Amino acid sequence: MIKPIRALCLLSVLGLSGCSILPQWMDPTTWFADEEELKIKELKPINAQFVPVTLWEEEVGDGVGSHFSRLKPAVAYDKVFAADRHGEVVAFDKTTGKQVWQRNFAQFDDSDWYSGVSRIWQSGESARIAGGMAASYEKVFFGTENGDVVALDANTGETKWHTKVKGEVLAKPAVSEGLVVVNTGAGIMFALDAESGEQKWLYESEVPPLSLRGISAPTVASGGAMVGTASGKLAVVIMENGQVAWEQAVTAPTGATELDRMVDIDVEPLILGGVIYVVSFDGTLAAVELRSGRVIWKREYRSYRRVTMDANNLYVVDADSVVYGLDRRNGVELWSQTSLRGRQLTAAEPVGDYLVVGDKFGYLHWLSQTGGELVARLEVGNNDEDEAIFAAPVVEGKVLYTLTRDGQLRAIQTP
Repeated sequence: MIKPIRALCLLSVLGLSGCSILPQWMDPTTWFADEEELKIKELKPINAQFVPVTLWEEEVGDGVGSHFSRLKPAVAYDKVFAADRHGEVVAFDKTTGKQVWQRNFAQFDDSDWYSGVSRIWQSGESARIAGGMAASYEKVFFGTENGDVVALDANTGETKWHTKVKGEVLAKPAVSEGLVVVNTGAGIMFALDAESGEQKWLYESEVPPLSLRGISAPTVASGGAMVGTASGKLAVVIMENGQVAWEQAVTAPTGATELDRMVDIDVEPLILGGVIYVVSFDGTLAAVELRSGRVIWKREYRSYRRVTMDANNLYVVDADSVVYGLDRRNGVELWSQTSLRGRQLTAAEPVGDYLVVGDKFGYLHWLSQTGGELVARLEVGNNDEDEAIFAAPVVEGKVLYTLTRDGQLRAIQTP
């Protein structure tokens, strides 16, 4: 029997699905552009300081389409590993873009009438890859909305193991200390043996009746697995045995309705120097002491994008796509960039002396780390939301790798 609150979530026409908020691009109220949307789409000229260079471009299946996804490439072992939602996983040479190997994890039913037809001409049932890619121990790891966690040989693409977990894997795994740590939409974080996929422990957190369509990716450091929860808590679990070291409420629900009370920490915790930095959907950016869970400072920023850092600066992209630079030591705001408001920016990734963000119209924007000024721009998606940049680029040195909604993977160099 479906509980009343669950039934309400499933049947709601207010942009909720499976008790989760739909992304803006799937909201029917945004299907018809108005003057405000056209104004957001129009970019003002900038005084460009350099021209980014596209090194190579390749296709990765059909991308993720209009589905919510945090699927992004991983870079390791001189390769770029990327996937599309349907099930195609590809390894490219990171310098040339040449394909090294390719696998297809779409599910085919041999009992179908077309089973005699070559699978080249069949699409199969989507594998629903969504959890992002991670590479370590000469393997590539990813998860799916079906609760699959898969490990592939990084050099050949051969399947090393395949494990089922409870809940959707919507965030990339964290791999360290011989374990693969995955967080699921069911509020359960699993630790799996990196060699065999065997479950070693699990940590379960409370999931409110209404939450964001997304989960915190775990971070592993100093012998602990750190994760944010849908109830606004930050937790540290001891990697060796799965025991909870501490849980700290970073924010608390307020308001009369379930919508008002959403406090998800939907981002991957960031750690440096014994301090963990997280931000919640309801508007709390916090610095928390790793050893004790003590909150060092709090500031009011509302975001579901990962907080990033370079030196003593934190970078936050809020829910309205305003970019902020803050002093990580005290949370004091240093600058803000408001000219990209409403463009559904990705997290801001440091690259050289700059930050780079992608947007829903297929543009990459470079900002100065010191003052937030826009210093360069590159159109990679033809100003089309079907070619939006939905996840933050992956940066290695001065080269970044970005994936669009329709599956275009590009390697771009910052001069």
